[in-house]
Amino acid sequence: MASSRNAANRVKLSISDEPGTKPKQEVKISMAISIEPLTRGLIPAYLDFFDNRAFSDDNPYGPCYCTSPSMDTASIRQMVSEFGNDTKGTIRRYAVDLLNEGKIHGYLAFDGNTSIGWCNAGDLSAYINVGFDEDVSEFIHRNACAKTMSVVCFAIAPEYRGRGVATALLERAIQDAAAGGFDVIEGYATVWQERVYNDYTGPIRLFEKMGFSEAARYRNRVIMRKRLR
Repeated sequence: MASSRNAANRVKLSISDEPGTKPKQEVKISMAISIEPLTRGLIPAYLDFFDNRAFSDDNPYGPCYCTSPSMDTASIRQMVSEFGNDTKGTIRRYAVDLLNEGKIHGYLAFDGNTSIGWCNAGDLSAYINVGFDEDVSEFIHRNACAKTMSVVCFAIAPEYRGRGVATALLERAIQDAAAGGFDVIEGYATVWQERVYNDYTGPIRLFEKMGFSEAARYRNRVIMRKRLR
């Protein structure tokens, strides 16, 4: 697979029996991480990631196929009404439609040929439910600053968390936003009372590390913004 970003290195992979617990053993693996923008050709890899790895640790935010940011409230309610006994299958079906319509945007992370991470990112104007909440989404759009690339959320396979995958995804989004003529790139971090294992919007410290700073705050959500020009 052709890769626009490839960094091979030796890392320690921590494995624990339960999410968020102290690792009980450590093994060494070789990772050749590449970051690729989502294209129609990578739809199977996208579905494979959410089918098999994204929430394999019983993450409370699963099942998910990252559909909500691209759906309005009525569509989300309709989807939920169809859950029945197959929540995951219903969400997947909606995701396939959105993917085929080109309405899901972002980047996949690969270890070799295996998809192991995802960042939902794209032009703010393309998102309906960018904040996963009507009020938060309205706040984000109201505080928009020129042409904006939005970094909406992250999903990393459990065994790869804490290994720099989210940083690599965000770095690629920044590079493409700058090359694509965006004026700013921003994320929508959540403020927690304590450190959260499943911080899907991306921790504030991740954005700060990459040169973002707080631009506005509403309830427990913070617009972290980086100017590109």
